[in-house]
Amino acid sequence: MFTSPGHITPCLWFDTQAHEAAEFYVGIFPNSQIKRIVDCPRSEHEFHRERAGTVLAVTFTLNGISMMALNGGPQFQFSEAISLQVSCQTQDDVDYYWDRLSAGGDPQAQQCGWLKDKYGVSWQVVPDAVQQMLGGDDPARSERVMNALLAMKKLDMAALEAAYVGN
Repeated sequence: MFTSPGHITPCLWFDTQAHEAAEFYVGIFPNSQIKRIVDCPRSEHEFHRERAGTVLAVTFTLNGISMMALNGGPQFQFSEAISLQVSCQTQDDVDYYWDRLSAGGDPQAQQCGWLKDKYGVSWQVVPDAVQQMLGGDDPARSERVMNALLAMKKLDMAALEAAYVGN
């Protein structure tokens, strides 16, 4: 029997940019900070191909959520199969997170509120209202919202609301 709930911490695997990426993300989200930086120990030098003293891992929080960034080497790359979703209340929130997270990222990987940042991590910047609009009782409204959403890169709350009401 388990005595405590499992704590889940997403771990992002970078080649060598873990510390840089953690600093980037912490600079965007409120209530965020670097918690710990772990250098590569001498015993791991051969495995990680890094010299002793370089950063191996960074633990940090993003808006109070525990995260880890690992310098694991180039063998694994990020893909859209995993993304981090940012829930937004207002268009100003959408604009803020979209503009900062997409800066230097891949403009070709932007669609339907999804973006890829300069480190290759996929994000979804989504107004909370989208879930309600898509999950409502009126299939015609949901279809109009989905069609509007599919035509967007950064989500436009006013346009989505207009689609929802039929304008």
